[in-house]
Amino acid sequence: MSEPEDLPPEKTLWKGKWIEARSRGRWEYAARTDAIRAAVILAIEDGHVLLVEQFRYALCRRTLELPAGLIGDDDGADDDSALDAAKRELEEETGYRAHHWEEVGEFFSSPGMTSEGFTLLKATGLTKVSDGGGVEGENITVHRVPLAGFAATVADFRARGLVMDTRMLLMLGPQLLSDD
Repeated sequence: MSEPEDLPPEKTLWKGKWIEARSRGRWEYAARTDAIRAAVILAIEDGHVLLVEQFRYALCRRTLELPAGLIGDDDGADDDSALDAAKRELEEETGYRAHHWEEVGEFFSSPGMTSEGFTLLKATGLTKVSDGGGVEGENITVHRVPLAGFAATVADFRARGLVMDTRMLLMLGPQLLSDD
């Protein structure tokens, strides 16, 4: 399958500080302003993964997520890289630093709804250096969760009323792909 030859022009319907609504032909979608992207961190150590819990205004609920943050959203961070942002966000949100980093690749979480993409980075060799919790106003709770029995852990968080970020599928994948 190929791309359309005559792609309609893109139009900005509305623009805020961080996001904008765009259209292209009959399609409408959201986009980050100024091509801002995100860095998402898969921090794994000793059979555990670091997750963060925080309130998300778009859902009006607390979510369970991988640590993440925008690339280049800090003042003076015009030359910010995915790795720089991931290192900063891992420490801010979880209180951990990683000795080893691996860039897994670029992904798009909901390509029919938004053009937002993220770079997934795997962090290992973790050292606890602070409490984490994010920057002022984020109120992040850090969870160090065993990978064994991850589906039951997700069910427990759901029973407490949390919603799951789509990236939780990363840890549920092996179980979901099993034909047992």
